Amino acid sequence: MSTAAAPARTLRAGTVLADLIPASRARDIALVVGGAALTGLAAQISVPVPGSPVPVSGQTFAALLVGTALGARRGFLALALYAVAGMAGVPWFAQASSGYGMPSFGYILGMLLASTVVGALARRGADRSVLRTAGAMVLGSAIIYAVGVPYLALATGMTFGQAVAAGLTPFLIGDALKAALAMGALPAAWKLAGRKG
Repeated sequence: MSTAAAPARTLRAGTVLADLIPASRARDIALVVGGAALTGLAAQISVPVPGSPVPVSGQTFAALLVGTALGARRGFLALALYAVAGMAGVPWFAQASSGYGMPSFGYILGMLLASTVVGALARRGADRSVLRTAGAMVLGSAIIYAVGVPYLALATGMTFGQAVAAGLTPFLIGDALKAALAMGALPAAWKLAGRKG
């Protein structure tokens, strides 16, 4: 019986939280499916916004969290699975909806892009400190709106100003709260992983 201590796991640059799980194809598949399911589950935390066809939901937070925790490639695949399954009829978009004809579908496309970008930033350490996590979350949210708001305008016939008023302005406080949650959770997860490593 050996009494030598196991070597400490190093948390090298380029690592995202999901990389702390031993690598395998099964792990990657489970992470992608789990990321899509988490986003679908979070989307059910949904509150209608008066005067807007876009509800406040947990799906944007989940999409950014999935991208950050899984990295760009797996984050993209998880949100692609979420989008494709929802378009095919799985009722896991906000308010148990599905399909691609709804005015808020542009936000889902934005989440796909945002999860990829924040995942790439996480590989560069953007999720390891409070300020860098805040920056990644703000950028991810901006990407979601950059796609979602123009899509909303086109889908509904609103002017761009009306789309901003209906699809951006009512969500800023909630997004700030979601970013604050991520700013605490992600760096704390890294500190915990470092202690276990």
